[in-house]
Amino acid sequence: MANRYQNLDGVENQKSFNDMWRWMKERRSKTKDLTTLIAHSENKKGKELLENHRKTSYTWIGHASFLIQLNGLNILTDPVFGKRMGFSKRMTEPGLTIEELPEIDVVVISHGHFDHLEFSTLKKLKGSPTFFVPIGFGKLFRRRRFLKVIEANWWDSFDHHGIKIHFVPAQHWTKRGLFDTNKCHWGGWVFESPLKTFYFVGDTGYFRGFKEIGERFQVDIVLMPIGAYEPEWFMEISHINPENAVKAFLELKGKTFVPMHYGAYRLADDTGPEALERLYREWENQQLSNEDLHVMKLGETHFCD
Repeated sequence: MANRYQNLDGVENQKSFNDMWRWMKERRSKTKDLTTLIAHSENKKGKELLENHRKTSYTWIGHASFLIQLNGLNILTDPVFGKRMGFSKRMTEPGLTIEELPEIDVVVISHGHFDHLEFSTLKKLKGSPTFFVPIGFGKLFRRRRFLKVIEANWWDSFDHHGIKIHFVPAQHWTKRGLFDTNKCHWGGWVFESPLKTFYFVGDTGYFRGFKEIGERFQVDIVLMPIGAYEPEWFMEISHINPENAVKAFLELKGKTFVPMHYGAYRLADDTGPEALERLYREWENQQLSNEDLHVMKLGETHFCD
């Protein structure tokens, strides 16, 4: 029997049919503005990204998908470019098309949910990337003829072309079929280089692991989820709300907070603008510097100093 992976402290995300029914009843009682969408950048850096082999940069493609350029490597996080996720239509187009991407060297996957792992996207990527995936996914990738696959358990580290790639804990779960719940792991990824250290948090609820990650690494840029948290009685185990995202950022002792995981899909009842409003409010409540918060438009690129 395959392993069933667990969160720290045995925290479980178990929901009953009654829980689902209660959520659906609540959803019908809410009025939400689904017309205000996350904006696209009007100043995309497509040509610069294709030609960049020296500068450190990060570009928000949308949801949990980023292009990170670090130490001459092109890294993609949870690349998903499809127009639909099951019966749900994507609300915003990706900030870059697959054709606008450079050749990819590294792809990291946080977990197996369909808004984070889309094999049709992976097959279209340019280059010959190495796929870093949570333990349990290797067989699934190789079955689809992805041969450069490295599986990782929590706290595993890899030296890869001048950077260190670390797989770190998250509080979540995973499932792609009827009988595979938690048979593969989940987590976040830290990219450590002499220039910058990025932490791609993945998909997570708030958990004590943020403190340990902050103690182990000197994180410069935190790519932090803020959406899919409502209703919180249902979502809080697996999806962090904006206030707890700020709390986690402070525990990480990060330098720059980049929000993600909002505005692309209707995974829960909150909207992208609502998530951002709560994030701004908590940032102000904590009296944090606006220079340390980088809210990006879709397709926006930031070149690091």
